[in-house]
This record gives sequence, structure tokens and C-alpha cells, in this order.
Amino acid sequence: MPLRIGCDLDGVLADMDAGLLKQAELLFGDTMARRLRESAASPPADAAPADASAAGAADSSEPTPPIVRLQITSRQQRKLWRHVETVENFWLGLTELEPGVIGRLASIAADRRWEIIFLTRRPESAGATAQVQTQRWLESKGFPLPSVFVVQGSRGRIAAALDLDFVIDDRPENCLDVVVDSKARAILVWREDESLLPAAAKRLGIGIVKSVNECLDILTQVDAAGKDEPGVMARVRKLLGLGESASA
Repeated sequence: MPLRIGCDLDGVLADMDAGLLKQAELLFGDTMARRLRESAASPPADAAPADASAAGAADSSEPTPPIVRLQITSRQQRKLWRHVETVENFWLGLTELEPGVIGRLASIAADRRWEIIFLTRRPESAGATAQVQTQRWLESKGFPLPSVFVVQGSRGRIAAALDLDFVIDDRPENCLDVVVDSKARAILVWREDESLLPAAAKRLGIGIVKSVNECLDILTQVDAAGKDEPGVMARVRKLLGLGESASA
């Protein structure tokens, strides 16, 4: 059976942060934009981390996608996302985090008959729908006829419903959902300092890679071995740097 793989977009394949920085410069001005760029390396003392919990505390009725690396207040975060909603085809303007990796993914998937499902929780912007923008973006990067699901809720339940074998994501909480709520293997793309990696990630069976290209190397080896062969899951765990566990 071919591998069924769920792949996140922003932070995995697409550089959403760079797109948001550009819009922050237009919205907040050059001084604020420079501060945001500096915060990517060193968060300012007076700025709150812009994560989902901070946004929810300010206004739980307004679902706001988290800005992972921009250290801005929840109020600034909501203002930025409201601005993004007015930008014509915002999602079409993003760049690839690893140039050429989407084309490589498409080539491997076609050769090995993998089924790739792109998962995202992107909000709408002006222009085409977020789904259509994403499909066009992926096609422009070399992946023809992409299957894109704009989703909310547990990635684990989505993985279970779609009967996925692997889910590739850049957020530890999404990977944890996959581990808890499905039989799929979670692979976390972690490009930041390893000291910032949640200590429980490997203990909970989440594979860690530094890039999508590294992830593709591993998945290709797994597929070549045959995912249903005896001992293959032990090989998966070894390739992902995981120890043995009772549930392996």
C-alpha cells in the first residue's frame, strides 16, 4: 500500500513569517517592522508572545492563527490578521522555506505513488479562497493537482479520519494530537535551537527532523523497506532518533 502522508504548510513548506513581516512593515511602519525582525532572535521585554492562548484570552470568539516567531502583543496580532484579510491573494505571495523541496516532494510522491494531503488552518484573505490560493501556490512550486484541506481542530482526529500513516508538522502541539488521537506517526520539523525543543517530544514518540528534505530522505527509506514488513516500525523509530517503547 502506498504511504498516506499529511503535510502542514506554514512553517513546514511556506515561509508565512516573512509574509507577515512584510505586512507588519506596511501596517505598523518601518520602526515596528525592525523591532519585529529583531524579536525573531531576541524577544523584546515589553511584548507578549503572540500565541493562540494569548489571542484567545483577549477575545475567545475571534479565532486567530498563532504567529509563532513574531513577538507582538495579542492586540497587535489581531490587528495584523485583520489587515491580512484585506490583502489580495496573500497566500499566493509566500516563498518556499526550502527552495525546490515542493518539487522534490511531488516527484517522490509520483514515483512512489504516495498520497499527499496538505493540511492548513489558514484564514481567508481577499481574492480567491484560502484553499484555492494554496492549491495555486503549490502548483506554482511544482506540485500538480494538490489536495488541500483547510481544517480546524485536532490534527490527530483528522489523521485518524483520513487514515494517514505520517503527519509532518512544525508545531509540537499538533504532533502531540497526532500521537494521542491517531495511529499515524508524527514528524516534527524543528528548525530552531534544539534547547528550545519540548523535552517530552521524543519521549512521546514524535520524530524530530531539521528540514523537510531530511524528512523526505527518511520517508523514502521507510517506503523502500515496506511499511507493513516485520520490524519496519522499529526502523522508523531508529531513523527518527526515537528509542524503543512498549507501544512501538
